[in-house]
Amino acid sequence: MSDLPHFPPGFVFGAATASYQIEGAVHEDGRGPSIWDTYSHTPGRVDGGHTGDVACDHYHRYPEDVALLRDLGVDSYRFSIAWPRIQPTGSGPANPKGLDFYSRLVDELLEAGIEPAATLYHWDLPQALEDQGGWRVRETAERFGEYAEIVAGHLADRVPRWITLNEPWCSAFLGYSVGRHAPGAREGTPALAAAHHLLVGHGLAMRALRAADVREAGITLNLDRNVPATDTPADRAAVLRADTQHNLVWTEPLLAGRYPASEQDTWGELITRQDFRRDGDLELIGRPLDFLGVNYYRPIMVADAPYREPDPAQRVATDNRYQETGYPDVRRTAMNWPVVPESFTDLLTALKDTYGDALPPIHITENGTAEHDVVAPDGAVHDPDRTAYLHSHLSALRAAMDAGVDVRGYYLWSLLDNFEWALGYAKRFGIVRVDYDTQQRTPKDSYHWYRQLIAAHRD
Repeated sequence: MSDLPHFPPGFVFGAATASYQIEGAVHEDGRGPSIWDTYSHTPGRVDGGHTGDVACDHYHRYPEDVALLRDLGVDSYRFSIAWPRIQPTGSGPANPKGLDFYSRLVDELLEAGIEPAATLYHWDLPQALEDQGGWRVRETAERFGEYAEIVAGHLADRVPRWITLNEPWCSAFLGYSVGRHAPGAREGTPALAAAHHLLVGHGLAMRALRAADVREAGITLNLDRNVPATDTPADRAAVLRADTQHNLVWTEPLLAGRYPASEQDTWGELITRQDFRRDGDLELIGRPLDFLGVNYYRPIMVADAPYREPDPAQRVATDNRYQETGYPDVRRTAMNWPVVPESFTDLLTALKDTYGDALPPIHITENGTAEHDVVAPDGAVHDPDRTAYLHSHLSALRAAMDAGVDVRGYYLWSLLDNFEWALGYAKRFGIVRVDYDTQQRTPKDSYHWYRQLIAAHRD
């Protein structure tokens, strides 16, 4: 541990999970179907035909998982609340059994000396709302505000840190443009409407959280460090379009009170019709944040490219005249993502340089890696590549802090191996291995390494 940078007193060390990825129990205690239940049960959507029906069975095994967190020594645990457990159809009165589950989880965490950090939305939209238009329509944002009010009213007295949305880029663009996430649509302007309505929903949720007098409230974005494949003007322009789609569509309204100046060049005819925007939306979206959650995994190398679909009427929102290219001469994870820790530093310092005093304190709400884990003959999991990844990225995080970026905490992704969305159970991000047949939990070497790191900061 002597070769790792030391973090300041009060720095929060945590771990994170998400409801559909670990809970299972999808038909129990009044939970309604989500878009991920529908998507994963549609043949051909998820690798291996896997679903989250059981996942890690956390719904029944949460005391065991909290014990793992307590042994790990984390200050905080970031979990998400399944909207269809609280409102099975996305509207109407709360389901008492759904609220009770999260109340028991919160009490278990507090008894273990662990601070709960709750995410209101980690992609499991009630299917009934998708049937009415999903995030394409403003009514879903309004229902989200009502849901936030219900949850905050029951848990705000015990949960100090709240996140409205996790990675709205994935919800809007993987869900409504790429089609690789639920609900699996491939659309143009409706996907841009979904992005906007997610931000409106965030603003309405922030209003509800403020009314409940929570200690801290923010949003989590998966911001990407986009770099040009070459130093040509064409590739640099392609990077701006990539930045607009991945980053600026969120950070400009949230932190600067404006829409991206580059949106017309990025989306062309798709952004010309803006009837999904209303007067006052920017003020609602731009409510002050107590913190910005940042999820980071890898950089993206970008090159100029023509539209894949010349006809704007058929074009999806992620067809922006650029292509992702190979990142040369670096190690790749099991996700085939390049490992470039210095890009983590660059991303964070660029945020500070761009937004200055408008940038709130940052929590790294996800960072981690899927690796090719192997169970040794003695049952242990030796995962040196994951440990090396965590080591290098925590060092890169400290470098950003030394450069003046105000980072208050770090949540490792993930506590458990889990349902990895469209990739099913083939990819393992956890520092605890889950045997999906027996549900046995086995801490990996990276778990023990992280525990030692945290303990070193307690001395």
